[in-house]
Amino acid sequence: MSTLNKKPNLITPGYTFTFVLVTMLFFLWALPNTLNDVLIKQFMKSLELSRLEAGFIQSAFKFGYFVLAIPAGLFMQRLGYKAGLIVGLIFFALGCFLFLPAAMAGKYIYFLGALFVIASGLAFLELGANSFIVGLGDPSTAARRLNLAQSFNPIGGITGVSAGTLFILSGNEPTIDQIRDMQVNGTYQTFLETENMRVGPTYITIGIVVLIVALIIWRTKFPKIETSGSADHKGSFKELRKYPHWYNAVVAQFFYLGAQLGTWSYLITYVQENSPMTEKQAGFLLVINMVLFMCGRFFSTVFLMKYIEPTKLMGCYAFINIGLVIIAISASRWANVWGLHDMTYWIGICAMMFTTFFMSLMYPTIFASGVKGLGPNTKLGASILIMSLIGGAILTPIMGFIADSSWAKAVAPALLIPIVSYCVIAYFAFIGSRPRGPIYE
Repeated sequence: MSTLNKKPNLITPGYTFTFVLVTMLFFLWALPNTLNDVLIKQFMKSLELSRLEAGFIQSAFKFGYFVLAIPAGLFMQRLGYKAGLIVGLIFFALGCFLFLPAAMAGKYIYFLGALFVIASGLAFLELGANSFIVGLGDPSTAARRLNLAQSFNPIGGITGVSAGTLFILSGNEPTIDQIRDMQVNGTYQTFLETENMRVGPTYITIGIVVLIVALIIWRTKFPKIETSGSADHKGSFKELRKYPHWYNAVVAQFFYLGAQLGTWSYLITYVQENSPMTEKQAGFLLVINMVLFMCGRFFSTVFLMKYIEPTKLMGCYAFINIGLVIIAISASRWANVWGLHDMTYWIGICAMMFTTFFMSLMYPTIFASGVKGLGPNTKLGASILIMSLIGGAILTPIMGFIADSSWAKAVAPALLIPIVSYCVIAYFAFIGSRPRGPIYE
């Protein structure tokens, strides 16, 4: 049979089980990522934090990615993907277990330390799993394959947000007068301690599951081509500078994480600022938000990407999100342009939530486009792409700062940050993503 008509493989034959096993990790690392959005609301109550202070949850988390991304890449370059994934899972579990002593101490800095350890492990997992999936098949199907694996990430996100809403958010939101009464009666400190302890069981459970998965991976045989690094193909920063599409991807990924985390981190707060909903009700909207993320990922991967180039589809989605964020701002109680908020608060809430549907394919598409054609520079290039996730650590507190400012006192004006971010992504999608430099096939 002629090879001219042979359809490119989505997954390398014989590696389907390996693909499924590594895809499980996309589910797992979504749990702590989306639980952060619940922690921001919870710690604003239990640790009495401002929006800006609560935003440092994302800073500590993404700083772990930033610090460990290069070491993780070098480690896997020397010892392979399997070793890197196991080390990442161990760090992940350790950080989860640290939540119990942090909750007992009731110190914000201890929680931030635990989040940093979790994220350090996730740096290994995201770098290893994303790079592994990109290379596990024909290069022409890399973006589609990575989007397919990433489609299971929202399922983990839904699970994480659901667990956080059910088991971490108590629904007990005392008014200022009730807080004063508790302070007079000497019960307020007990209330805060009880609220802090609610985070412990959820994270301990996740830690146990992660250790079980690490054991399974340790006992699983990986393809030889992917379990050992090559001393002759380490890549270099000097070589990477020859690839404009790669450093454009680094910038786009930085702003994407700022838009994603900023939107999700302050969604509950935005909902409560613009509606009569309780934290539990707003938390369940965050669950629906993650369902939209999953639907967007599956719909785009299974249907649209068969006919539309991934980067062009991402560019169209970026423009749609710019319009949706403008509606979310205009329909807020803070702005109430054209009386949209007076009509119904659902206009702004739905607009903000539906940005999640259209952002769903952005991360894997930027990643796959950024490492395309890098050859021996792929692992190093992917490491720096993971480092760019620090955009969430920088832009989320900036949104909190804007929301806390005297002229704002609301999340709505801080949504200008996602608008700028989607503009950058649109540029990358239509212009900056074109592969240039000494491309490897």
